[in-house]
Amino acid sequence: MKISRRSLLAGSAAAGVARSQNASKVPTSLPAPGRRFTKDSLREIAFPLGGIGTGTVSLGGCGNFRDWEIFNRPNKGGILPFTFAALHLAGGGLKKPVVRVLERVPHPPYTGSSGVPRETGLGLPRFREAVFTGSYPFANLQFIDARLPVEVSLEAFNPMIPLATADSSLPVAILTYRVTNRAASEVNAALAFSILNPIGYDGVTTLEDRHAPFFGGNRNEFRTDGNVAGLFLSSAKYPADSARHGSMAVVTESSNISYRLAWEHGEWFDEFQKWWDEFLARGRFPNNTGGASEDKTTDYASIASHFALKPGASKHVTFVLSWHFPNTEIYWHSGSGDFGEGRETPNPTPLRNDYGARWPSAWEPAAHALNELASLHARSKKYRDTLYASTLPAPLIDAVSSQASILRTNTVMVMENQLTLAFEGCDDHAGCCPMNCTHVYNYEQALAHLYPELERSMRDTDFLVNLRPDGSMSFRTPVPLHTQSTGPMTPAADGQMGCIMKVYREWLLGGSDDWLRKLWPQVKRAIEYAWVKWDANRDGVMEGEQHNTYDIEFYGPNSMMGTLYLGALAAGVRMAEHLGDHAAAETYRKVYEQGRALLDKELWNGEYYVQHVDESQSNAARYQYGEGCLSDQLLGQWFAEVVALGKLLPPEHLRGALAAIYRYNFNTDFSNFANAQRIYALDDEKGLLLCSWPNGKRPALPFVYSDEVWTGIEYQVAAHLIYEGMVKEGLAIVEGARARYDGRRRNPWNDIECGHHYARAMSSWSLLTAISGFACSTPAKEIRFRPRVSEAQFRCLFSSGTAWGSYAQQAAKDKLDAEISVEGGTLELAVLRVPFSGASAKVKSSSPAKTEVAGGEATVRFLTPVVLQTGQKLTVSLAV
Repeated sequence: MKISRRSLLAGSAAAGVARSQNASKVPTSLPAPGRRFTKDSLREIAFPLGGIGTGTVSLGGCGNFRDWEIFNRPNKGGILPFTFAALHLAGGGLKKPVVRVLERVPHPPYTGSSGVPRETGLGLPRFREAVFTGSYPFANLQFIDARLPVEVSLEAFNPMIPLATADSSLPVAILTYRVTNRAASEVNAALAFSILNPIGYDGVTTLEDRHAPFFGGNRNEFRTDGNVAGLFLSSAKYPADSARHGSMAVVTESSNISYRLAWEHGEWFDEFQKWWDEFLARGRFPNNTGGASEDKTTDYASIASHFALKPGASKHVTFVLSWHFPNTEIYWHSGSGDFGEGRETPNPTPLRNDYGARWPSAWEPAAHALNELASLHARSKKYRDTLYASTLPAPLIDAVSSQASILRTNTVMVMENQLTLAFEGCDDHAGCCPMNCTHVYNYEQALAHLYPELERSMRDTDFLVNLRPDGSMSFRTPVPLHTQSTGPMTPAADGQMGCIMKVYREWLLGGSDDWLRKLWPQVKRAIEYAWVKWDANRDGVMEGEQHNTYDIEFYGPNSMMGTLYLGALAAGVRMAEHLGDHAAAETYRKVYEQGRALLDKELWNGEYYVQHVDESQSNAARYQYGEGCLSDQLLGQWFAEVVALGKLLPPEHLRGALAAIYRYNFNTDFSNFANAQRIYALDDEKGLLLCSWPNGKRPALPFVYSDEVWTGIEYQVAAHLIYEGMVKEGLAIVEGARARYDGRRRNPWNDIECGHHYARAMSSWSLLTAISGFACSTPAKEIRFRPRVSEAQFRCLFSSGTAWGSYAQQAAKDKLDAEISVEGGTLELAVLRVPFSGASAKVKSSSPAKTEVAGGEATVRFLTPVVLQTGQKLTVSLAV
């Protein structure tokens, strides 16, 4: 099919150079790459701001603060009453002072039994329009109102720097407002931030005002520390080990500040009215003292930065919002051995989270972020700009960028000592499906490439905690951690085999040989358990009961489990050979070679791979797919491409099966499609079905979820298509997925499956590795690029596990100029593989090297390994 950008609405085009329909009204002083949204496409936007493992507060498309999820659990729709930024203006031709909340006017409907909830502050004047540009981790908002003498914009971000885990795990949202005087006379301004002190909040109850039973003893203080000034919010009600214990801070630069530590109390609506009257009339706060709140109450506080602007002048005001809730309640534990979704009595002993152990309160990370703002901003911007400067299709960049935000949400928790514990996703008020689900995290690639030390923590848990003495692995992690001799969790065939491939990936991405040796005995047991449970005759094909990511069991051979099994065996061979375990390598190789031949022979139907249902097994009468065309049928081969394991099955059959998946499963219109299952695509939307039955023989009750559309599988299949050179088809799937998340229908920074911010969607990182042809091996000191678009002029971001930066090439007939720039970390390189069209090549390099050419690829071997540090480049020129 023809790939068209028309499906992306003009107000939300996923192009860095796209302009909204209101572009002529937008100031040009703050250009930013990314998707643009305005008018109705702002409605669903919630841009998560926070650090890895810290939770987030989301910036709404209108500039509002929503979904306060900083209390160690999800809280969709949760707000803090009367928490907003506002601007006071006088002069500049105004007849009298005005105040505007720094948000766009809200979208309808304006409903509610008592009208629009007043705790939102929506009764105050706002800007008429806004344009939101998002390129994670940066959000840029331009507020539009011709009635005012100023132009106002907001840049919001959280530090996000590949490989810099500590700096990327700050519990902060950094908000920089820019005010420009477009009047002919001076403007006097005050930019204020008001906030409820929420310390003691349970994170889920709907708050309507400052009264709630969990409040009391709340105290607001004004602090200064060098050039840092701000509000520090705390409570004396809870001990230091309580899940309700914590603090927050709002800091800014210390020059010309006013503040109010408690809004003046009163009855009915008096408090908000008095705040409004005071700020409108005076444009300042009285710098009052404050005390502890009464039991079951808290207080609001405000801080303002004051400045004057001559005509044409601009002022930047930065607020750093920080939080510190160090104790995570194990609220999801039901003790029932199921998914852990029960809401029964929580475990009485909270877990200490990593950022809580790192900082004593919210003040320190806030001050640190403000003091180090230039560095944090520059390095985060370098990541953003390097990705968006790539010569890659805009929807693909958007998929890669937006889904990395999942790492910041409550889907991913990081406990003390960097113990990574992750849900599959988030329900509205609780994590969904704990914990570290092996089969869902088979798809995730972003954490492994961006923050590999946190991914390695998950492998340690998989093999040192969850692997039982018999070699079976619980596919969910018990919390608190404890080893299991037995357990209610049936091992997942896809999850266990995938974990073996993930160990191999983590080793390639910077895991040391010592780390690999530590896990190797357990890895062997996990591989060989297949011969007990799934492949009793050791012929390389699974026939037994295979629990899997569809929450059911497959019975009989199928290529989804089969390719993961082959991938695990192939990875096992390579790891065994490296460690000198030649007996294991030979055993795994023999089973692998048998299996790849037999699987292809038994399951290839001429178009794609099918399932041979083993009807002799008692539960095989339902929830199978049989003759269906499964989108996940080559899941293990996709993973093998990511880690450069080679072709597990005949290349022509792999290409044929992928073509069939695209041909039969990619729907361009759902208006006539009947789906009794969960709904993730409908009406005129495009999406990839999990399965179809093009030749009939659909079971009466096929496997559950078969008629659904999951973005995590869409990105996986799209990446695999691109790996095989079917770039147009892969991009069509990506474009269809991103068009569904257009700001009007769904939030572009929240791909949903079984919950919000679903981890499977982090398969989108493989789109980047596929289209760039990136692969690396830290042990071999080797890196490869093979671009599949824009080969003549190509540029992209890469992250190797020890270094990140950009790769660029200029290619012509029998000539190639390549450059690797390192922006962070250290890259040690002995071998570079790049595409080359000539039969042979001479090499010129900034480091001495020799080269050989075969199969359209040049292998450049450096005489001495090159070591590139941050800011350094390597150039290579090849010519016949």
